[in-house]
Amino acid sequence: METAKNIFSYRQYWAKRFGTAPVLPMSREEMDDLGWDSCDIIIVTGDAYVDHPSFGMAVIGRLLESQGFRVGIIAQPDWCSTDDFMRLGRPNLFFGVTAGNMDSMVNRYTSDRRVRCNDAYTPNDEGGKRPDRSVIVYTQRCREVYKDTPVIIGGIEASLRRIAHYDYWQDKVRRSVLLDARADLLLYGNAERAIVEVAHRLAAGESIDAIRDIRGTAFMVQQLPAGWSEIDSTHIDTPGKIDAPIDPYEDTTRSVACADKKADQKAETNSHSSGTRILKFQPRVKLDRSTSVIRLPAYEKLKSDVVLYAHASRILHLETNPGNARALVQRHGDRDLWLNPPPLPLTTSELDSVFELPYSRTPHPVYGDARIPAYEMIRFSVNIMRGCFGGCTFCSITEHEGRIIQSRSEDSIIREVETIRDSVPGFTGVISDLGGPTANMYRLQCKSPEIESACRLPSCVFPGICKNLNTNHQPLIKLYRRARELRGIKKVLIASGLRYDLAVESPEYVKELVTHHVGGYLKIAPEHTEAGPLTKMMKPGIGTYDRFKAMFEKYSQAAGKEQYLIPYFIAAHPGTTDEDMLNLALWLKRNGFRADQVQAFLPSPMATATAMYHAGKNPLRKVTYESESVTTPKGFKRRRLHKAFLRYHDANNWPLLREALKRMGRADLIGNSKYHLIPYYQPAGTGDEHEGKRKSRRLHGKAIRTQHTGLPDGPRQGRGRKSVNTTGARTTRRRRP
Repeated sequence: METAKNIFSYRQYWAKRFGTAPVLPMSREEMDDLGWDSCDIIIVTGDAYVDHPSFGMAVIGRLLESQGFRVGIIAQPDWCSTDDFMRLGRPNLFFGVTAGNMDSMVNRYTSDRRVRCNDAYTPNDEGGKRPDRSVIVYTQRCREVYKDTPVIIGGIEASLRRIAHYDYWQDKVRRSVLLDARADLLLYGNAERAIVEVAHRLAAGESIDAIRDIRGTAFMVQQLPAGWSEIDSTHIDTPGKIDAPIDPYEDTTRSVACADKKADQKAETNSHSSGTRILKFQPRVKLDRSTSVIRLPAYEKLKSDVVLYAHASRILHLETNPGNARALVQRHGDRDLWLNPPPLPLTTSELDSVFELPYSRTPHPVYGDARIPAYEMIRFSVNIMRGCFGGCTFCSITEHEGRIIQSRSEDSIIREVETIRDSVPGFTGVISDLGGPTANMYRLQCKSPEIESACRLPSCVFPGICKNLNTNHQPLIKLYRRARELRGIKKVLIASGLRYDLAVESPEYVKELVTHHVGGYLKIAPEHTEAGPLTKMMKPGIGTYDRFKAMFEKYSQAAGKEQYLIPYFIAAHPGTTDEDMLNLALWLKRNGFRADQVQAFLPSPMATATAMYHAGKNPLRKVTYESESVTTPKGFKRRRLHKAFLRYHDANNWPLLREALKRMGRADLIGNSKYHLIPYYQPAGTGDEHEGKRKSRRLHGKAIRTQHTGLPDGPRQGRGRKSVNTTGARTTRRRRP
């Protein structure tokens, strides 16, 4: 893999003389206090401004400040007018626009397309403080007030909508957000490298239209540059009918048709003295990856051909390894969308420096005593790594952060723990999390850099753990021990999701975790019990969960602690049948689990599972019109049934489940004994009567809390059982008599 320039090696911009701001300014008064007459860069964000490394606007803002630029923040502006967008004046270099830490549509709507009544990234959890499709709206407002100022979009919303993508809320394929927003440049993935180089080149007087060679960027072009070789994506992975290969032992005196139009091996026929026609195969010409671009099917074709959409999704995901990815191009109308290869991962020293920038680690003072739930959740947590090589098809982490793990040094992490202990208000001695996208992928990577650079597999742990993957948990064990031994640290908890198929490879790690770092409950994500949906999710079988559960209970008992696993599951995922959900419900009942709040599959932009949902094809394999079809639960009634199976214990779901069980020929599961799934009787005020009340309340405008895939609301306690909230699902564990 090529090397990249250290992001902290650039010569600092002249405005460095103004020094470091206590917090990045959000008003003219704050700019005056800092002695600024203008901002070099203004970041517009859909989140409240929290000066903490878990918030994207703070990371990018502080990084640009370290380069010498004056950076201002416009957080959650009123998009109904242009007033808030002129609050800090015209930026000297560019506007940076982001929807925030979540896609604005995912943030605003549930998987059933219902409006959420809250927003964890807003003061006092208030909903409605950002527009739908925030990147588009904010960019258009910036254009209105300062027409000639460059606008650069980034963050997860722009990153996951960088090409033509299926939009669940409109149920159609939309074009790249770059066109709809009319921005100058799109940065995707973790954008530290790209944003630093763009800022310095603009500061040096270079035009935004001339910046076309930076990894992790997307832009519009009229035509391909000279010297580039174009590869049709359908030649890499043909979506049409596949003809049988020519038999080299066949009598070739008859006419020979070259059926393989992919030109992997061009066939030529020559006459032989015996009259036999001999086939000569010429090897494929290897093109220079640095000057090769793959052409994806045009947006106009994708919006009407679901098989082509699945094909394009497959090609995109095959070109995500920074070590071997090629540029992509996609036609939109009369112009081409150009995507440069993904950014190179940050080195350990670069990542350390990013997380050790002078964050105040608090919300901006303008919010006063307002409660920001997302901040409260990560207030005393430490991010130890980035990326995920799990490749779960429903998840957007790999598409955004990449599958190469970027880990911080142990010393840097310890310094951050000490900073929290010594400077963050309200700290009581408990670190709420040492984690990241996955808690136990710290320092796990491919054993060979050469193999890693050449690999195109979407996952390192599916269908099994790759033999080239280092699964040594010793560095993480050492980190845990060092952190909990610090003066003033009473407890170090692990709250990030755990990859249990990796954990079982290290019993010592499981023992360390269970003995010292579980606060009574540990959340993990089997997601399902049946092979059908699990293979479409790229998740391990339930047998691996059973192995981890046995270890968890063994070490909990040895430590003399009463602790519980909290598994959570997804309903209505592509590849899930009604029978799969019934089997999952029976498993839950056998194991004494009750889901208090369930997670239904939400087709987020660009995810592989979203391509399955939209196209009904499996892009994990070669996509053709005859290739494997994927059945997906669609429609409110079917999705509601799948969620009802997860909440089989809720009397309001019993009428729906009785009807389904009879239709499925499983009426034997209806009865009043403990061996039945649901009873015959129906308590008063539940079922259809309860649903009628819900509809009535909704018609009268009263907000009803529905399934929530974001942050938890707070614990609920029930008589005779223990309950806990987890992100995306809440599961209640009933004790067996």
